[in-house]
Amino acid sequence: MEEKHPNSIEISLKESKKISTVKRFLNIIKNGMFLFGLKNRLAKIGINIKPYYWVKEEVEKSEEPKIKGNVSEFTFRELSLDEMKLISKGIDNLSIENLMEDYENCQLCMGLEHKGEIAAYMFIGLNDLNFKGKIFHINGNEAYLYNMWTFHSFRGRNLAPYLRYKCYELLKDQGRDTKYSVTDYFNKSSIKFKNKLNSKNLQLYIYIDLFGKWKRHYLLKSYTDK
Repeated sequence: MEEKHPNSIEISLKESKKISTVKRFLNIIKNGMFLFGLKNRLAKIGINIKPYYWVKEEVEKSEEPKIKGNVSEFTFRELSLDEMKLISKGIDNLSIENLMEDYENCQLCMGLEHKGEIAAYMFIGLNDLNFKGKIFHINGNEAYLYNMWTFHSFRGRNLAPYLRYKCYELLKDQGRDTKYSVTDYFNKSSIKFKNKLNSKNLQLYIYIDLFGKWKRHYLLKSYTDK
């Protein structure tokens, strides 16, 4: 596994491939994300009901996940905004404006590159997280991780936990040994890969937004005394 940074190399990335609507729908069903998708559809008409976990990741040291394929063919490196704009063309329902906002709010955007094509990426935040108006405070030894995405042609190869693990190592080198994230209650694929990395749910919240006029977060359950 090779590690690089965006300013240290020049690369001509391939534009990420799109998949058919039918195949995308079958992937949603396969990954148990039908309710997750339905919730996103309701959000488009102004009804946003989002139960979510506040998660502490890798509460115990995890082992490096094994990927399907030759690990030496993947490069772990930081991605630039221009690269993100290019590869995001292969993601349906993702606006460039939202992508730019995520990039500007993060401190790091890390990805896995495979033969000139980005296979997966995620963002890392080092400052306080403002999640839909709720503030989660981030200390100097902490970070939060968000918006993990694996492109369809690379799914099923265990890349999400592998990329996450490489980010853990990167953060550890920076003195940040405590990692948090938000997980959508209905996103089974996200829950599954985080469980592989010894993550623990700390709280279960529900966020309700009705037509942008009434917004609230409610704590439904706490799994810790802290």
